[in-house]
Amino acid sequence: MFALGLAAAAHAGPCTGKIEAVQMQVDAVLEATAGAGPTLPESQSAGLHHEPTPESIARAEEQAGEGVEGERALAALARARAADRAGDANLCKIALLDVRRAIDH
Repeated sequence: MFALGLAAAAHAGPCTGKIEAVQMQVDAVLEATAGAGPTLPESQSAGLHHEPTPESIARAEEQAGEGVEGERALAALARARAADRAGDANLCKIALLDVRRAIDH
């Protein structure tokens, strides 16, 4: 177990912890938005008992006329993760600010 922890720490980028915290905030906003808006017909994937992903929730919200902020937040999170993997703390910080702007509308 200790070796697994070291391996995970070795692969963590300069803002991995911040990304995880912001991801939880984005998930909460997506969930709240999904629960407040209109409903749409169930997708084929839902009939297969697949759990929705944050991306699929954001797409469904956009189709329902809401959730553009969720799409922007998820795109900015993807940029933050890419910057984190590249070790670019400044670019990661900028992307996380974009996430916050999207969800703090």
